[in-house]
Amino acid sequence: MSEYWHEQRLLIDGELVEATGGRLYDNINPATEQVIGQAADAQPEDIDRAVVAARRAFDETDWSRDHALRARCLRQLHEAITERIEDLREAYIAEVGCPKIMTYGPGIDVPVKSLNYYADFLEKYAWSEDLGEAEVFGNKSHRWIEREAVGVVAAITAWNFPIELNIKKAGWALAAGCTVVLKGAPATPWCTLLLGQLIQEKTDIPPGVINTITSGSNGIGEQLTTDPRIDMVSFTGSTATGKRILEVTAPRVVRVALELGGKSANILLDDVPDFAAAVAGGGMGVCGHAGQGCAILSRLLVPNDRMDEAAEILGATMPNVKYGDPTNPENMMGPLCSAQQREKVEAMIAQGIEEGSRLLCGGKRPEHLPQGYFIEPTAFSHVDPDSTIAQQEFFGPVQCLIGYEDEEDAIRIANNSIYGLSGGVVSADIERARNVARRIRTGTMSVNGGIYYGPEVPFGGYRESGLGRENGTVGFEEFLEVKSFAEPAGS
Repeated sequence: MSEYWHEQRLLIDGELVEATGGRLYDNINPATEQVIGQAADAQPEDIDRAVVAARRAFDETDWSRDHALRARCLRQLHEAITERIEDLREAYIAEVGCPKIMTYGPGIDVPVKSLNYYADFLEKYAWSEDLGEAEVFGNKSHRWIEREAVGVVAAITAWNFPIELNIKKAGWALAAGCTVVLKGAPATPWCTLLLGQLIQEKTDIPPGVINTITSGSNGIGEQLTTDPRIDMVSFTGSTATGKRILEVTAPRVVRVALELGGKSANILLDDVPDFAAAVAGGGMGVCGHAGQGCAILSRLLVPNDRMDEAAEILGATMPNVKYGDPTNPENMMGPLCSAQQREKVEAMIAQGIEEGSRLLCGGKRPEHLPQGYFIEPTAFSHVDPDSTIAQQEFFGPVQCLIGYEDEEDAIRIANNSIYGLSGGVVSADIERARNVARRIRTGTMSVNGGIYYGPEVPFGGYRESGLGRENGTVGFEEFLEVKSFAEPAGS
């Protein structure tokens, strides 16, 4: 039995059940490389049962129309998680490798609080809108619109911030009146299954409304995306997988929301008041959770005539980032999530060296941490904007220092990407910073260090960073259909 609070059963149709054949797979602690427990290894039959349950719950119950019930259930889930949040924190750190300090923000605490926000939001939301009367084809009619849930949602999440992603997708979908099949990432199963346990034991959510699924294979998720009983696919993960989802869902013209990759630029304009602090902060920014965040600002743009100065600052400060045991609250960086992920980052670092970028620090496995999937805080300077490491997402603690000629060149370089998820700009002149930010083709922008994160703020990207938005009114309405009505005036 694991020393951590955990759940290894699936939640299907209101019951905690084993996977078909009792199949399990090992859950690995990325900081120690040790098995900490097991999780249900769902099979195609389990996916089918979950979809059947979600379909029935949507079609045959009042869940989608009972706003009060949904709000109450979301608040119950908030209370249930809050009661065991410290147990969840320990389990989360063990399976995700996320540093403890980050669990008090986007790791756990903020998304858990957001459950109450979703409940408040659905209670205040304008579900109908009166469009007034108009004469159409000689007849006077009263017109209005109503919004209703899109239906059964397949919510497929990533491993980097699994509690936030699971709560965000499932929470908004449930608030909208949808039913959900939530499939978590193979590497972080307990973050999905523990939610299922609390939903089953502590809330009034009816059977089938939400089903929690884990599997040792990513491939089983495609069964969800191709099932004709699914009305919407909401996915967070790699751009390659997002493209595959678009390909397999196209024949059914199913609604798809995608939150994908990023290679975001942080522009330090030539009038930055404290250049050293801005450069050092830009380097440390890629080290939070070992750089495993899609919106991390992993391209640091500085004026060409200050490149050497910036390189010296990065090379001197990034090795001082505290990292190691993620349970230590002093560490801002833990391990990468898996051996496979570390190998990918190492391959990218080798590619950067081969292409001629200057390795300032890091680039290898730390000698003092022989166990765990760690990589040193790493920085490159004199990076070609068109090089592989400037164009491809690392998902590791690696900063790429890129030079620019002038403001126009900085904007061009920032927009020179297949992605468009996030970005930042720093200037002594706030209006100048805002104007530059408006010209960057991304879904979110930080101006002079501002933080946009929160359940009320839409999050998502342009181009290959995804389709649609999460959070806020815009994100909520991803889960809604709009129905127009008309009746004779005066009815």
